Amino acid sequence: MSLEPIDPETAVELYLAHREAEVAKATLYSHSSRLGHFVRWCDEEDIDNLNELSGRSLHAYRLWRRREGDLAPATEKTQIDTIRVFVKWLESIDAVVDDLHTKVRSPVLRDGQNVRDVMLESERAEEILEYLSKYEYASRPHVVITLMWHTMMRTGAVHSIDVDDYDPDGRYIAVVHRPETETTIKNGTGGERLIALSNDVCRLLADWIANRRPDVDDEFDRRPLVSTSNGRAHRSTLRGDCYRYARPCISTGECPHDRDPDDCDAMEYTAAFDCPSSVSPHALRRGGITHHLNSDVPKDVVSDRANVTAGVLDEHYDRRSQHERMEQRRGNLDNI
Repeated sequence: MSLEPIDPETAVELYLAHREAEVAKATLYSHSSRLGHFVRWCDEEDIDNLNELSGRSLHAYRLWRRREGDLAPATEKTQIDTIRVFVKWLESIDAVVDDLHTKVRSPVLRDGQNVRDVMLESERAEEILEYLSKYEYASRPHVVITLMWHTMMRTGAVHSIDVDDYDPDGRYIAVVHRPETETTIKNGTGGERLIALSNDVCRLLADWIANRRPDVDDEFDRRPLVSTSNGRAHRSTLRGDCYRYARPCISTGECPHDRDPDDCDAMEYTAAFDCPSSVSPHALRRGGITHHLNSDVPKDVVSDRANVTAGVLDEHYDRRSQHERMEQRRGNLDNI
């Protein structure tokens, strides 16, 4: 069989156009988002012709996506299943060798792996935020981790916020979906919302904007709230901030794994995720949600702030024990 050359971007565009009449708009958006990561990987690997794809390269993509996206098993399976469907379609247009999709190995979930359990405990979050407030006040990591913990925003939402989205008088942040200028949020326009902020968070943002935020615009002449000297902070930069400051040795000066900091690989700037105690933004968000629920914030309020349905909140994010839930219900008896 003679393969016809096709670049990744064109292939994805044709695939999405093909599926547009077959699937719901939300499903099409999800496929577009997942395949966007694949296009980005192809760019990094200098793959400009999908004829080059092989079982080995697709396995390399799976490992890259797991590491780069900090994916839980259930999320990884969803991402790779989409790639498998995409590769099977590529076969139909003579873009890759026949039966290549059979070499896309989708993760097999064990019992319970569809529920994400790792989270940052409240005590650890308080240690991290206290350290940042004392030693790195109004730094970028301080702002990023504070927003993730107190607002329960996803990484993409923090990445998308502009300075003008913050209203200091109204004490809130507007989360807005702007695909035309390359800042998208989960659930698209359905994920847009206003998030109320406490006085302490507002004070931190005011000090960051006035004193420490790099005064730069992004490539679309927007003023990102979380910026670096090069423009809008990349999502990987935000994830890195979380991983680095979640290492216990940073906030407490102690290593629970008895490692020598001078010999620990996780002390490298780009290798903080190798620390067994470090956690991802997903775990921080999950911990923030559980913290709010334990603090008697109504579930519908948490659902709105975190942009997650009640059902998903119960299954994937609410990590309160049965005992904790019982004690909270007991408190409500006083109102009867």
